[in-house]
Amino acid sequence: MLDSTGSARDLACFELPEVGCLYETGNRWEPYQLLDPQEAVVEPVQLYFADLQGASKSATTIRSYGMDLLRWFRFLWAESVPWNEATRTEARDFARWMAIANKPVRVHWRIKLKDGPVATVPKPSAGSRTPNPITGKSGPGPKYAESTRAHSETVLRAFYDFHIEECTGPIINPFPLDRSRRSRRANAHHNPMEPFRQERQGRYRPRVPKRMPRRIPDELFNALFAALKYNRDRALLATWVSTGARAEELLTSNQQNADPGQQLVTVIRKGTRESQPLPASPDTFVWLRLYQEELRQVGIPQGRHQPLWWTLRRPWRPLNYHAARAMLNRANDLLGSNWTLHDLRHTASFRMAGDRRLPLTHVQWVLGHAHLSTTEIYLAAGLEDVIDGILAHHARRAQLAERPPSPAPGYSSDSLNVLFGGRL
Repeated sequence: MLDSTGSARDLACFELPEVGCLYETGNRWEPYQLLDPQEAVVEPVQLYFADLQGASKSATTIRSYGMDLLRWFRFLWAESVPWNEATRTEARDFARWMAIANKPVRVHWRIKLKDGPVATVPKPSAGSRTPNPITGKSGPGPKYAESTRAHSETVLRAFYDFHIEECTGPIINPFPLDRSRRSRRANAHHNPMEPFRQERQGRYRPRVPKRMPRRIPDELFNALFAALKYNRDRALLATWVSTGARAEELLTSNQQNADPGQQLVTVIRKGTRESQPLPASPDTFVWLRLYQEELRQVGIPQGRHQPLWWTLRRPWRPLNYHAARAMLNRANDLLGSNWTLHDLRHTASFRMAGDRRLPLTHVQWVLGHAHLSTTEIYLAAGLEDVIDGILAHHARRAQLAERPPSPAPGYSSDSLNVLFGGRL
């Protein structure tokens, strides 16, 4: 039981019970439901989901918010605190707990079938944050990342703000704004010549370090492409790296969205939900045609409104994000790398932004960025280029230190060699 004087050791020993769940209903009216330990629907969360859906939030966004709310409600259920009676003490301890607690590790269903229903859950290794020797990227560690904690704080603060406005929750938000910023309106004295600053900082929101986008070098991308086994996977990677589309945007495309004659692949944008055609490379449609011929031979449904990407095993199902990520992880296991699907978008962005004959506004349109400043981050040199450039600088400095300076004009080289023992 945590109280206002609970120590860090008490928080470290505290584990959330695996009660309640986020249930996927399968219907468009209520795509997700949060269930309590008695499998009853948590009505306050459903009202918030309805508000999100009314604001045109996608189902994936609702699922992401639901996972944060499930974690918070499990914390409250373990404390026997009603959601509308939570104070800033519970919010503070929850933020402290997320900073030191280990993430839960899910057991794959194949392991459960093999080892039985009482299969042990492997503990996360402490060294998983070490950089990968091939990519230089750190893998997911055993703790919650700063971005995950920041997202959770934002979701919970917005959840309570919604119920305070609707008069269905507490009077005071347990996740308040920072003390230095809560007394005034955000950007009250904003200079129109300067960009807006993030002034709605939560009190319990952690600082998220800025990360430089990582691209896949050409030689490593060729090795990753060669590690793929199926034409579907090759067509996917070729499309991602040539169009710069997000993973979910491409996976939701239909067969009518691929136009080989115009070399265009049409996707539905994540934020605006607008239909946008994206130019693709010629080899993309070569691999896509080989994949579509294989689909026709095995009897996968054909039609303009049928999904473009399917699973390769029966029963045939549209390919989702988790299956696509598993496909890439299998290739990563062969190479010992840890590239992600979003790295393919970064790679396409760096390639297009690095072409001086391609206007940056064209790159902005292709990537779907609302502001040109977001696209400008790809104009900077990549981390690999910076490291190579600095190492070359140190090598040049070392060569200058070994070579003595040349004599000034007017001095005889033969005389100086005799005087200094032939060192010049």
